[in-house]
Amino acid sequence: MQINVEENIVYAQPKSFDEREHVAEACSLELKLEIPTLIDDMEDSTDLAYSALPDRLYLIGTDGRIAYRSERGPMGFRPEELEAAITSYLASA
Repeated sequence: MQINVEENIVYAQPKSFDEREHVAEACSLELKLEIPTLIDDMEDSTDLAYSALPDRLYLIGTDGRIAYRSERGPMGFRPEELEAAITSYLASA
């Protein structure tokens, strides 16, 4: 995206899991994420299973079912909705 170029957040498409891990770590640090960052395998099996393209935020319950799914990101990311979903989920557990 053009905004990424303007903000100098540009990475080549990773060719190995180690490269993918490096990009994820750099993004987590830059964004100061306080939640765990999970990395898909090189076959993108999680992405394919959840139709996450271009990006989505998910909350997966302990039963393995989707408890929350955001709109497509990054414009569809609404952290307050995810936070409310997490709070609600934990309250009902």
